[in-house]
Amino acid sequence: MKNRSSYRFCIVLVFAGLCCLFWLYTTGLSRNPPGFYVDESALAYNAYLVAHTGAGEFGPRFPIYFQFFADGWSQYVSPTQVYLLAILFRFLPPSILLARIFAAFWIFTACLLLGLLAWRVSGRRTIAIIVAATALVMPWFFEVSRLLLEPHFVPFTVVLFLLVLYRAREKEKWDWRIVVMLIVPLTLMTYCYQVARVLARLLAIGLLLIATSWQRLISVVKIGLLYGITLVPIVVFNWRHPGNLTKRLWEVSYIRPGIPLSDLASQFFKRYLEDQSLTVLLLSGDYHGRHHVPGSGGAIFVGTYILAVIGLFVVLACLRRDPWWRYILYGLAVSVVPGAIGVEPFHELHLIGYPVFLLVLTVPALEWFLAKRKWEQVPVLSGEVTKPSWERFRLFVGENLPPRSVRFGVLSLLLVFTMIQAYQFQIVFRRDGPKRLFEFDVQYKEAYDTAVKQPARPIYLEDGKWGPGYIHALWYATVEKRPRSQFVHLKQGVKPPAGVVVISSEEQCQHCETILRTGVYHVYKTL
Repeated sequence: MKNRSSYRFCIVLVFAGLCCLFWLYTTGLSRNPPGFYVDESALAYNAYLVAHTGAGEFGPRFPIYFQFFADGWSQYVSPTQVYLLAILFRFLPPSILLARIFAAFWIFTACLLLGLLAWRVSGRRTIAIIVAATALVMPWFFEVSRLLLEPHFVPFTVVLFLLVLYRAREKEKWDWRIVVMLIVPLTLMTYCYQVARVLARLLAIGLLLIATSWQRLISVVKIGLLYGITLVPIVVFNWRHPGNLTKRLWEVSYIRPGIPLSDLASQFFKRYLEDQSLTVLLLSGDYHGRHHVPGSGGAIFVGTYILAVIGLFVVLACLRRDPWWRYILYGLAVSVVPGAIGVEPFHELHLIGYPVFLLVLTVPALEWFLAKRKWEQVPVLSGEVTKPSWERFRLFVGENLPPRSVRFGVLSLLLVFTMIQAYQFQIVFRRDGPKRLFEFDVQYKEAYDTAVKQPARPIYLEDGKWGPGYIHALWYATVEKRPRSQFVHLKQGVKPPAGVVVISSEEQCQHCETILRTGVYHVYKTL
């Protein structure tokens, strides 16, 4: 009884600690980022509608894909986040803060799972804490956790898949439970983000690297067939709505029918190298102000990148015969592909799977740095490292390996430098992050507040050069519990009647009286 009570107390203590850590992780989320981006409003509004009606803004109940926006702005978005957020909105009142806490939760959980994976791979809590802490403060993950956009769910699915795969590698024959557990994260990945569909299929193909026996090969074939069945809804949807599902891909990619294969290969090779540029990785980060605060440094820390490179060196020198580490190298390579097929250089959201594999590669480096005895200076807990592997490693780096005190000192310097960079990033992020007014449509809320103070009803919503801003009004009205009937969304090219109040993202208006101009938005009354 005493042991059981102690166990329960430890569980409560750990849970309380995680809650405090999550509270600390989300501090400042109510004002940074400011406002709400148009895609965020669309996702949150559709989630609320699903929670209370079963259908999104357009289309049938419980659709496979959701249509966001209307007319020429329409696009189809993956369903996973909409349905998950709908569960939350079913029981709690909708708000921007709640929606962003929802996004932060999945990145936070992914970082903790990365620590758990590091623990299982290395067998050391110290390494698990270092990896999880690094993931939590790394700009790439931290900034994406602040956005209610589709990519925030991708790291969770990738890490979940790797956790199951690491467990599966210990078994020669995979039962149906393991097969299903591998298919679930791949399926979630496929249906959570358009670019992630590419990554999920590549990771599924890479399972052949783990198939080191006939039993495993049969299991991989089963996974391939069952995973293929999960893709049937996509095929059916694309057949019923030709071109709609691939519209966004064509908009962001250089891949087009009729372009010579040699030109595509050349562009892909160029983009693949650009996405691994040290300048953007370590110094500047994503150029989109929405994804990365300008002047806050790179997407990852220098110390983290150095550890990943050292880990890559250790794997190539010692562990390349281990199927698990071969798969990690494969995953590192293919996680760049979703970004490399796009026209924009180093788009952090398209490359959101890449830092997961970089962080996994820091594990063998940390094992080497923290090894106590000479024979432990290779990651013996990372796989079946044979004596020939150790001998190859000795021949590769030389006979006189640095003593543990030197290795520990170098690691301490790398970690201290990482903490300094993390502190500097947080200073800039919290100082300049709230200044991103245009990137997060902050001015629309001011326009909306001005319009609802006018006595005229309904308020007309007009879309123009600056996008489908009407969705903001519908979302803010939902948060404030205003009837949908108070707003009329004008179709493209249709002019509002005389004597009404209009919120517009168009630059000009005719026969109108301006009430407010704020940023790119215009509130006016028609004459």
